Amino acid sequence: MSKSNELVITRTFNAPRELVFQAFTQGEHLKHWWGPKDWTLNVLKSDVRPGGIFHYNQTSAEGHVMWGKFVYREISAPERIVYTNSFSDEEGNTILPPFSQTWPLEILNTLTFTEQDGKTTLTMHGTPLSAIEEELQAFKFMHDDMLNGFVGTFDQLAEYLASKV
Repeated sequence: MSKSNELVITRTFNAPRELVFQAFTQGEHLKHWWGPKDWTLNVLKSDVRPGGIFHYNQTSAEGHVMWGKFVYREISAPERIVYTNSFSDEEGNTILPPFSQTWPLEILNTLTFTEQDGKTTLTMHGTPLSAIEEELQAFKFMHDDMLNGFVGTFDQLAEYLASKV
């Protein structure tokens, strides 16, 4: 896999690593910050262990619903989470997203959490899995949009964490 297809995001949060890790692994935390601004997250299943699934939907203010899931590969609390991320249907089956027929079916995400002086640095690496060239190009083409989306999502996380410390 070419590194040029990898999306890497680093963000430091003013919160201890344990709390940031919990914010990524507990549905009661995720529903307060995960996803686009002004969308509501509904957690259907949250089984955070290797082989476990986090299945959710998000609803926009206009009522548009999108489904997604994580399938966990590795959980090393509070240092690391590895999971595949995909769009899904209501039953949790992996599907193409509504916005693209050339989007990779699965993205492998590796999150590492390091703490220094009470602050936590998150580094996220995202790479398409088993993607053909056309899917790799679609993923690479969307890097800037994904970065902007995660800035907004992580801004929401920072605000949420500030209310918890």
